[in-house]
Amino acid sequence: MLIQYWFNLPRQVRFIFVGGINAVASYLLYSIYCLAFDINSYQIALIFSWVLSSFISFTLQKYLVFQSKGKWLNEYLKCLSTWFFSYLINAVVLEFFVKIVYINIFIAQIISTGLTAVFTYIVFKQFAFKKSL
Repeated sequence: MLIQYWFNLPRQVRFIFVGGINAVASYLLYSIYCLAFDINSYQIALIFSWVLSSFISFTLQKYLVFQSKGKWLNEYLKCLSTWFFSYLINAVVLEFFVKIVYINIFIAQIISTGLTAVFTYIVFKQFAFKKSL
């Protein structure tokens, strides 16, 4: 019954919920790295968090959001290309907020994550998990 309720939710709602879980996990990894190593290495922390959270995100998006039945490796490679561009957007926005606007690296990453989420949803829907006709 819970599964039926979940899949009756609009895809956008499922994406926001699952994406939120992944964003929190990624942000925690980012913060832990910054605090444990070097707070000035926030771009390295960003790479670290994106790499580790990519597999979790892929699995959750594939099965809980898009209900994709496509080939795992093919879709994962498409997701990696999506994440590559999402990462670039995130890195540029993060750098802008830290170096130009002078926002704290932790707040800047929260803002940057929110902005890249919209891009990621559109590309996942139209490219990575697009249903074949």
